[in-house]
Amino acid sequence: MLLRQADDRNRFARELFAPLPDRYDRLAELLSFGQNARWRREMVDHIVAADPALVLDVATGTAGVAIQLARRVAADVTGVDLTEAMLRRGRQNIAAAGLGGRVRLAAGRAEQLPFPDGCFDALGFTYLLRYVADPQATLRELARVVRPGGVVASLEFLAPPNRLWRLCWWFYTRLALPAAASLAGPEWSRVGRFLGPNISAHYRRYPLSWTVDAWRKAGFVDVGFRVMSLGGGLVMWGRRAGA
Repeated sequence: MLLRQADDRNRFARELFAPLPDRYDRLAELLSFGQNARWRREMVDHIVAADPALVLDVATGTAGVAIQLARRVAADVTGVDLTEAMLRRGRQNIAAAGLGGRVRLAAGRAEQLPFPDGCFDALGFTYLLRYVADPQATLRELARVVRPGGVVASLEFLAPPNRLWRLCWWFYTRLALPAAASLAGPEWSRVGRFLGPNISAHYRRYPLSWTVDAWRKAGFVDVGFRVMSLGGGLVMWGRRAGA
């Protein structure tokens, strides 16, 4: 049953993101009021501070985080994503940035990464856990490929904890966001309608306290987090337990 749920989630994610790559980066910034770039920088800061040599970027999409990592640290970066269309755009972005020798992309599932144990010094993942059937098992798989002591950081959307800001966020995600996204085309309209209810449903089932505990159960220590932009974004970080 769980395997079927994972396959269904993977299929849904591919179908949702396959039509988006051509305008994904520009519209992601526009629809987040420019906060997406700020959140990404905060996440990448935690990886850069560790000065890793080999980094894995999971749910790399169009390779925005992978490119930022390669520009800020002297590391070889591997990006993994489910959606071939996003990876094709990512390869174009990497070539345009002149980073083809240091950033490579591959198709893969976060739930079953095609890498040996402990082979990366650091790992980042972005907007991932809402698209997997078993977030706890996925976190364990992410931990598996990081060496002991290696740094992991993530970026996810969050539903604001403050009641007033949560109400404003609810109206934005249920009304303004779908209306704005519909102007970009039917494929973006689908994303606009999906996003707010999906975030709410995820945190009803997996609240922030659960997520912090899940990181620890997966084998991470020194787990920390920062709630950003009045509760719209969540950056987390930790280290793989061990040396």
